[in-house]
Amino acid sequence: MTGDPARRAGGDGAVPLDKTPGRIAGMFDAIAHRYDGLNHVLSAGLDRRWRRQAVAAVGAPAGARVIDVCTGTADLAIAACGGDAPAGAVLGVDFAGAMLDVGLRKVRASGLGGRVRLVRGDACRLPCGPATMDAATIGFGIRNVVDPAQAVREIARVLKPGGRLAILEFGEPRLPLIRGAYLWYFRHVLPRVGRWLSRHAEAYAYLPASVHAFLGPDALAAVLRECGFGDVRVDRLALGIVYLYVARKPMSA
Repeated sequence: MTGDPARRAGGDGAVPLDKTPGRIAGMFDAIAHRYDGLNHVLSAGLDRRWRRQAVAAVGAPAGARVIDVCTGTADLAIAACGGDAPAGAVLGVDFAGAMLDVGLRKVRASGLGGRVRLVRGDACRLPCGPATMDAATIGFGIRNVVDPAQAVREIARVLKPGGRLAILEFGEPRLPLIRGAYLWYFRHVLPRVGRWLSRHAEAYAYLPASVHAFLGPDALAAVLRECGFGDVRVDRLALGIVYLYVARKPMSA
């Protein structure tokens, strides 16, 4: 497959993947009110477990400052405030205003208004200074960024030396039988269910197309290394439906 990954089509070649920020933000804003419910239903509730695993993998100490990039409705930002070593302050960044509105309501309902701050911003131009964050997370958002490598470089810039980054992202299983069944579900069932529940055809046609066109696990791990991260680890979750990437900014950076 050749061409710009941001504009490749999905499995049937019918879905243009224009990832300009305005288009992606508008698409997610249109489904913001149903986004969380659809995630839980379509993942059979496993998305909550995946987020807990990402928070644990970062290994930040209690009271740490964490940045959650592409925070959406703030599920991962909220998760960072739980567990055995809850974050002291979390900055959630996203360019979809309606998604942030939903997230803000959840933050307040969780009693975390003093610890989680949500701001509208671009993953490629993070609104914080160099070496100000102890850890960073991205949950199912890196594939929606127009320039993933630039976003990774920005995260490296804002992390303190020794800080870790955890990325959750969809993938495609490698075992042939599982891969075939998964791709059939992902390309044919999920878009129809998502369209029926959300009343937004484009968003749930975009999802499988964007996953299919995005970097594979080896390629994304290479991007992390090229952008200055070390100790890169790639864990397959749910038979490869989801991957957890963990990387560390070198102490000498």
